[in-house]
Amino acid sequence: MAKVVRDTYLIFLRYLRPTLRNRMVLVFGAVQPLVYLVLFGPLLTEVFGGARSWRVFVPGILVQLVLFGAGFAGFALIADLRSGVAERLRVTPVSRVALLLGRVLRDALLLAVQASMLVAAGLLLGLRAPVAGVLVGLALVTALAVAIASLSYVLAMSTGREDAFAPLLSTVTLPLMLLSGILLPMDLAPGWLEAASWANPFRYVVDATRAAFAGDYATATVGRGAAVTVALVVVSVALGTRRFRAENA
Repeated sequence: MAKVVRDTYLIFLRYLRPTLRNRMVLVFGAVQPLVYLVLFGPLLTEVFGGARSWRVFVPGILVQLVLFGAGFAGFALIADLRSGVAERLRVTPVSRVALLLGRVLRDALLLAVQASMLVAAGLLLGLRAPVAGVLVGLALVTALAVAIASLSYVLAMSTGREDAFAPLLSTVTLPLMLLSGILLPMDLAPGWLEAASWANPFRYVVDATRAAFAGDYATATVGRGAAVTVALVVVSVALGTRRFRAENA
């Protein structure tokens, strides 16, 4: 266990250092959600009114950031596979589990920083939410980033090429985004569409984050969202670990 922790830390630092040297990665990753925040968010003030509109929209944008940001993590792995970096790491005595966890933790930290930047922008635009609720929401989306990044690496290793990975990723993420209620709550949707959204695990995370931002912590909504998030992390990390071990067998 100690070896896995040490190796995970070393792999984490190995992928974190380039990010720290190129800080524009932090900014560019949050550009698209920021555009939604600035250009689409004000439209919702007429629907929900004032601060409540931001408590509805900002949590959804955070999940969108994670869905696409962590979802695209697999592109870096494909580049490593092509350049031989992944092959060189395989011949070292580093734990195969750490090869996944180190990458995933770096992705989660990056997404947590970008999510904090978006929350700060939301506060400037009119978001009013309790500090504890914001922290709970950030914890949920950071954990979700671990799950999505792990699945992204599984897909990347399964396809092995950007031209196969990109369309597969788009095919999966678009319906997940639309059925999660990221832009608007799904209780505004027609009955059949709302019913379909309950099969989407990301809806539970979006609803839980919105409830947390509203200050409703001890609710079934937050409990369900936390449970779904934990389940996604456990399943995705298990799949990713299994895939990394198989690739390095």
